[in-house]
Amino acid sequence: MSAHRLVVFDVDGTLIDSQAHILAAMEHAFGASGHPLPPREVVLGIVGLSLPEAVAHLVPDLPAETRAGIVEAYKASFGQLRAATLSPLYPGAAGALAALAARPGVRLGVATGKSRRGLTHVLAAHRLDRLFATTQVADDHPSKPHPSMLRAALAETGTTAGRAVMIGDTTFDIAMGRAAGMATIGVGWGYHPAGDLVAAGADVVIDGFEALLPALDGLWGPW
Repeated sequence: MSAHRLVVFDVDGTLIDSQAHILAAMEHAFGASGHPLPPREVVLGIVGLSLPEAVAHLVPDLPAETRAGIVEAYKASFGQLRAATLSPLYPGAAGALAALAARPGVRLGVATGKSRRGLTHVLAAHRLDRLFATTQVADDHPSKPHPSMLRAALAETGTTAGRAVMIGDTTFDIAMGRAAGMATIGVGWGYHPAGDLVAAGADVVIDGFEALLPALDGLWGPW
């Protein structure tokens, strides 16, 4: 195993602010199914899960066939929205990623509930695609908080869990990181409250990207 460090990021709610697209696509999907959309905070609360798992959480009492229709309608609507407008990066995200990528011995990764197609589009559009040594997506793994994505990222980069950290905005991210034996950093600007991230076991919660490198230094010391 290498002596490098691995820093893994969630995407939606952590690197990019995609809530407008998510809510609009959910509104379309539920409208097409003839079922009322759950409240906004409930919808945003499932961001980070794989899409079928997210819909199952929102409407567990609907038949599987109906839930599958909502999933497909969401995919179609989200794809159209994504093609029309780009979800923005959160303030400071690009600079923090560049600073981390420039540090010797650091590799970057992604673990997201997005599809491979969706992640490829987002990273290319924001010119971030060359920064990441490993990208794990919902197409290839069980939904968060199962640690499969992070175990694959560790294996692909030859990193031990003790030299890696998971960064995300939801309790699913924190639980996934802890299950993989990694340190965890919660971000307070996403879709789950900071208090919930602390309760889930986050080692630290930050309020802006300017606090990310100091938080990593606090976890690992000079590196």
